[in-house]
Amino acid sequence: MNLRRLTPLLIFLCLTAQLFARDKTDILVMKNGDRITCEVKGLEAGVLYISIDYVDGTTMVDWAKVAKLESTQLFVVKTEDGSVYTGELKTEQTEANRPVQIKVLLAEQEEVVNRSQVVRMVATSERFWDRFNGDVSFGVIYSKGNQSTQFSLGSSTVYVRERWNAGYNFESNLSSTSGVNTSTRNSLALTAFHLLPPKNWLYGGVGGFLQSSEQNISLQSILGGGAGRYLKNTNRANLMVLGGVAWQDTRYQQSQVAIPREQTAAAMIYAKASFFKFSKTNFDGTAMVLPALSEPGRVRVNLNMTYYLKIYGNLNWNLSFYGNWDNQPPPGLNSSDYGTSSGLSWTFGLR
Repeated sequence: MNLRRLTPLLIFLCLTAQLFARDKTDILVMKNGDRITCEVKGLEAGVLYISIDYVDGTTMVDWAKVAKLESTQLFVVKTEDGSVYTGELKTEQTEANRPVQIKVLLAEQEEVVNRSQVVRMVATSERFWDRFNGDVSFGVIYSKGNQSTQFSLGSSTVYVRERWNAGYNFESNLSSTSGVNTSTRNSLALTAFHLLPPKNWLYGGVGGFLQSSEQNISLQSILGGGAGRYLKNTNRANLMVLGGVAWQDTRYQQSQVAIPREQTAAAMIYAKASFFKFSKTNFDGTAMVLPALSEPGRVRVNLNMTYYLKIYGNLNWNLSFYGNWDNQPPPGLNSSDYGTSSGLSWTFGLR
């Protein structure tokens, strides 16, 4: 996987995925009485993202302190119980100590939900490019003592619709130390999920590609699918688990001893977890366990975790951990490849 060939594509995806600006005509009223005319971009992890004419960049508002919201923009609204609605937003005045009710209006239909039950709102549109959210990150670490340099590059984008979403996550790590062969790892993960009518149940597919010089993997491809459920889905955390089957194709770098290509059928357990704290930190993690069906006793595990600390606006500092394990690798090859990286990330859209 050639990083120089992928970089222009990633830059193109990030630039074209920017949300088009629209008129700032949304109305936001806070519990303390403040009234703001703005553009509501969306809600995620208990944070309402808005844009104001006289403020540069995106402003973050604590969703728990919002008393009233009105917007003629279309939003995809998701609640704790897994319900999904699409439409304009409007709230009615409520008596003190009564839950704030939000009306989701589309054509002649009207749905009413409690504000406390809303866990995510994504501004949507009939225009294709307006539905993307994502981030791009870069990091470098240098040590003069052993002439060691480590580069990391990452990018992710999600395309959002009412009951489904699709996205990718790209990560590249290069480590160079004086007197030691350069180590590289490149991975591209692809996901697509669709909510089922039973609330919080879903089905989806997981795919991806991996290159790891540490494990002598030239190219590892995986394609899997199954059904799962959101075990937790709130403004502070969500946890999703998916179970199914997968097919894995692994090609190894050839050395003095030829290593045959491996094709493996496996059961698949995929989990994704996120934890949030308003305007401060985020944590995202994914884990995939692949017990081989065609090679009983063999298990592969992939793990990715990232901790984000907000610096200013859309700029974040991140610390990531990645790992791949194979309990029965080909003779002479490493059974694992893991490491950490740190850098800065810039978000666009609602991310």
